[in-house]
Amino acid sequence: MYKVMLADDDYPVLELLSTAIDWERLGLSLTGMHENGRSAWEHAQAEMPDILITDIGMPEMDGLTLVSRMKEQKPALRIAILSCHDEFQYARQAMRLNVQEYFLKDALDPADLEKQLALFKASLDEEKQMNWEQARLKQLATESKGLRKEKALKSFIEQPLLSPEQWRREAKDYGLLLEGEACLPVVGCLDNFRQAKPRFTSEQTLQFAIGNVLDEVLEGMEPRVQHVGYGVRRSLLLFSYKPSLKTNIYEQTRKVLEQVQETLRNVLKLRMSFIVGEGCRTPEALKQELGELVGSAEQRFYLAEGEIAKRRELPAAGEDLFERYDEASRELRDVLVGKGEKEAGEAVRRWIQVIRQREYPPETVKDWVLKLLLDLKLKLHSLQSLRSSYTADTLHKEIVDIDSLGDLRDWLTGHLRGILETRGSGAATTRRSEVAEACRFVSLNLHRRIGLDEVAEQLHLNASYFSRLFKKEVGITFIEYVTRMKMERAKELLDQTNRTVGEICEMLGYDNQSYFIKTFKGHAGVTPAEYRG
Repeated sequence: MYKVMLADDDYPVLELLSTAIDWERLGLSLTGMHENGRSAWEHAQAEMPDILITDIGMPEMDGLTLVSRMKEQKPALRIAILSCHDEFQYARQAMRLNVQEYFLKDALDPADLEKQLALFKASLDEEKQMNWEQARLKQLATESKGLRKEKALKSFIEQPLLSPEQWRREAKDYGLLLEGEACLPVVGCLDNFRQAKPRFTSEQTLQFAIGNVLDEVLEGMEPRVQHVGYGVRRSLLLFSYKPSLKTNIYEQTRKVLEQVQETLRNVLKLRMSFIVGEGCRTPEALKQELGELVGSAEQRFYLAEGEIAKRRELPAAGEDLFERYDEASRELRDVLVGKGEKEAGEAVRRWIQVIRQREYPPETVKDWVLKLLLDLKLKLHSLQSLRSSYTADTLHKEIVDIDSLGDLRDWLTGHLRGILETRGSGAATTRRSEVAEACRFVSLNLHRRIGLDEVAEQLHLNASYFSRLFKKEVGITFIEYVTRMKMERAKELLDQTNRTVGEICEMLGYDNQSYFIKTFKGHAGVTPAEYRG
């Protein structure tokens, strides 16, 4: 559904339009009603609408200023003006801003506005279809080439190598193992996959975006590099070089990988870690090394975010992690009952550090953490209040999808934060279950943009009804609550990590660092840099 925002300091007009227009029938979602331009602008920073209906004369920020600012960020925004002003200069200024329709309140008929909204919807559909078709044609051509390359390499890795010489001849098409050259294989692992995935329409789109960036940054690079996708989470980079005592291929490779990391951060706001294999001169050696790399799930689990490491075998753990289960369970239960989020985060980090030092088998670690979380929820009587989206089965599916210790830490911390929020606010006993679940959803998704419409849909509620219900139960709007939670998380990250303000901004789903700093200052009274001191 396309999102619609209403802005008018005449509240009866807002009430009339919110109830008189059948938004769902039109395929639209009313995501915000604001009585001044500044409130509408601040809301738009977190959730930009597709259609804006606004008055001109409003306090704090007038409608034309609001339109101008929003058009700068979203040129395709559809706009309708509601005004008591019928002077020509206002209409002329509105037309300069590419306002599509201008209604006078005195003569306003909601049916006329409905007709205009239907036209907006049709034009948005048409624009979306045209853009999609153009992008899709280009994407299909690129994907087809990439998929053929991925299929050939998978076959090389997974199938018996019947004729090394024949494969060497075929590999020349990809520029691999040419005369006198060796190949150094590297596997790239996407960090924080759970956080990255919601920002893209599908896993296929995410893989395509990564492939595009890698192909562009590696083009013309020395040493010569071939990129091959290997599923959405992994990318294989094959460095071709001529072995020489004067050439340190590993140092050259590290510089290229660091450049890849920087480009991915800047363009897609994604992070990637790398495991570097051994140089290979024959198809047989390359096949074995690639097999080792794509099978290095245990080492990948213990890679730090953005780490570049040589491939190694993990040592066998000297003790069973479950021998320390009762100790961890007691500590976390005591923290959740008697202390707060900061102490819970510190306890999780201590145990994650124990696990990292001992390098227990990843599957054992995930089983241990899942059992820990389920037992804590049961002991603290919070599992019973969870709806179907938070059942034990769903938690199991979530943790199976986690492939790094850092991601597992964030997942566990998010769920513990949800338990604390629920217990601390009395949500389990005094709040409506829908509001309690919305709060839990926010706790688990602070890493990305969270829209009112999205949460209302998950709860199977009308967005306007959910907005009113949330404010009635919590005392602030849903967007204000999300902002408050994000800013509290920002404080925690500033206190407990060395991440830059820019990195924390990205980690909390903000695209605009200046807006993040302004929001933080409005919440904490100081800028993030001043807070860290």
